[in-house]
Amino acid sequence: MDRMFTGLHKMDQQLFYKINGSKLYRSFFGVITHLGGARISILSILLLALISVFYPSIRPAVIQAFLALSVSHFLMHFIKRSVKRIRPYLSLPDVMLHGHPFEDHSFPSGHSTAIFSITIPFMLQFPAVIVILFPISVLVAYSRVVLGVHYPSDVMAGALLAMCTAVLVSLL
Repeated sequence: MDRMFTGLHKMDQQLFYKINGSKLYRSFFGVITHLGGARISILSILLLALISVFYPSIRPAVIQAFLALSVSHFLMHFIKRSVKRIRPYLSLPDVMLHGHPFEDHSFPSGHSTAIFSITIPFMLQFPAVIVILFPISVLVAYSRVVLGVHYPSDVMAGALLAMCTAVLVSLL
């Protein structure tokens, strides 16, 4: 079992180095990453709530997105405190870090959790928007690795946490 985790960790590191990219590549992702940040996540929920006054058909998705974001972030913070994974720029050599360093732990990615928590309820309720929202969500998650603040498994775990939470919220 130890051998398997060592192998997975090594694959995670190798993939990290392939994604952690050049300066030009990183400037695009330095902008896109903010879509999963706390300010934009909260503002988008508030804006969507306001819009739902005029377009009541989106109200269930807005409520589900709010609940998914709230619950998933509570769980994400609990997992971060339990796992305490060191961020790649602190544990690996030659990482290209873009932006300011974070003080919390790496696993799972909060930005990935946030963007998927907000977009999945809309994708479930309005499948036509998948072609727009899924690529945006993936780009935000990918940006976290490009910028050097998360391993690929961190962003996958954040997306999975958000997906499970959003699906459970939508079923309830």
